[in-house]
Amino acid sequence: MAVAEQWTAASTPQADGDGSSIDMASLLLSAYEIGDWINDSAEVADYLYWKSEVSQNEEVKILQKQFAKAKELFEECQRFGRFHPSYNEAKDKVKLIERQMASVECISRFKASEQVVDEMLYEVSRIIAESVSENIKVPSNEKGAGGGCSSGGSCGCSSGGCG
Repeated sequence: MAVAEQWTAASTPQADGDGSSIDMASLLLSAYEIGDWINDSAEVADYLYWKSEVSQNEEVKILQKQFAKAKELFEECQRFGRFHPSYNEAKDKVKLIERQMASVECISRFKASEQVVDEMLYEVSRIIAESVSENIKVPSNEKGAGGGCSSGGSCGCSSGGCG
């Protein structure tokens, strides 16, 4: 890999003469170059297109407002637990709006393109990590591996809400 060769070639003697260290400027330039390649990719272009479509879509704006209200009601009910008289109704309303949002073409295409970019970034980070050592830990790319509602992580709703 040419970039990896550049990193090792960019090693310079340390001040105490004990060995070499990576030239951070070269490393950062290479990282920015990789970032530029990714930003210039068709996958990122597709992601940005659908992101723009979602932000301009009037139906999405209406559903987002409905979702915010439903989520607020559900969070209020959730404070008292599932024994709150409106808990199930509030939860069902959130799920219904989530399904409605998922059925909007620009949202489903945005989420699909977002997943493609996420997988690409994960693969790049995995390749970089494994080029250093096969035993190095790489953050998981699994949905349930952490994060909160905004990332669709731990709550599993995948739309920015709780459920």
